[in-house]
Amino acid sequence: MAETKIIVTPVNTKREQGEWVDFVYTANAADPNFVPQLRAEELEKYSPGGNPYFEHARCQMFLARDEAGKVVGRIAAHIDEQALGQPVEQGMGPGTGFWGALEADSQPIAETLIATAEDWLRTRDMTRVMAPMTLSVWEEPGLLVKGHDHPPTVMMGHQNPKFQPWIEAAGYQPVKSLLCYELDISQEFPPLVRRIVASGEKNGRIRIRNVDLKKFNEEAAIILEILNDAWSDNWGFVPITDSEIAYTAKKLKPLVKADLVQIAELEGVPVAFMMTLPDLNEVQLRANGKAGKPSILGWIKLGLWLLRPRVRTMRVPLMGVRKSLQASRLASQLAFMMIEYIRRAAVANYGSSRGELGWILDDNQGMNSIAREIAATVNKEYLVYAKPL
Repeated sequence: MAETKIIVTPVNTKREQGEWVDFVYTANAADPNFVPQLRAEELEKYSPGGNPYFEHARCQMFLARDEAGKVVGRIAAHIDEQALGQPVEQGMGPGTGFWGALEADSQPIAETLIATAEDWLRTRDMTRVMAPMTLSVWEEPGLLVKGHDHPPTVMMGHQNPKFQPWIEAAGYQPVKSLLCYELDISQEFPPLVRRIVASGEKNGRIRIRNVDLKKFNEEAAIILEILNDAWSDNWGFVPITDSEIAYTAKKLKPLVKADLVQIAELEGVPVAFMMTLPDLNEVQLRANGKAGKPSILGWIKLGLWLLRPRVRTMRVPLMGVRKSLQASRLASQLAFMMIEYIRRAAVANYGSSRGELGWILDDNQGMNSIAREIAATVNKEYLVYAKPL
């Protein structure tokens, strides 16, 4: 039996972009743990002029079709000038391009799409590809290799387990593991953690405060400044631009609750922060329909939920302590205090019983140690792969 011919073409029109976005819903329709994101937001994510990522990045989307013209796969190749300027020893650096958002009905289709993305990068002088990256390291990096049996939390990726052997067969080697931890937040933390928190509460130099939503932009700027300092030596770090933080802050504003985002001050100076988000995916799984287009009832569900979220899971997507403190005991003390205060608020004010921390780099000893101390266990793992071009 002859193999079906696969035709891969670049996405150049709005119609093709719509087909490209829509295929993710088609490809994952049978997966009960796939959470359809809002279609309008997926379109905006890949639109220059919509997503400020494209102020410093170039991207080309590709569609794969069979001989009858049916869409059977997709991929996006991209080059980030911010990443190209980073030190090589931190994972990115000159010559490093990316692909992501892979969906394919079969291994031959996936191989063809990956080869197409590689060719696009190669012709633009890239010498190495890191993948999957959808789009930046701040969005959905890595391929899910553990935790397919439950839905992702808000702003986390979810891929079919079939992709791991396909990507590895295409010559890709893992370069970094990103871990997510889950924990029961309805229970108090172990005695050691409680003692550390109590000790911090007696320290007059320390103040843990909620963010002031009336000064949202100012608070966002404080968090960004701490984040860029705290993460600057981490593997994969790419600075977040002012326009990106403004865009993200606008997107997240409906989810941000004052008692779930905290800033730690030392002698009046902000030195650490912790951001926690109610898991929007819990309601999106029920409200967004199969194709990211909520019905009127779905929109009502989303609106009412955003007004007063009652949610099982809270996700901690970002946390940071200034580099000047990271080697000190104070760093972990501030972290434990913020985690405990947010745990209390999540349980009391939102009815939450489960927390998820991550992602966390597998070699981030400090954060992995904190996760273990609060009795968290790894529930998801994402792998980032690389290959020379």
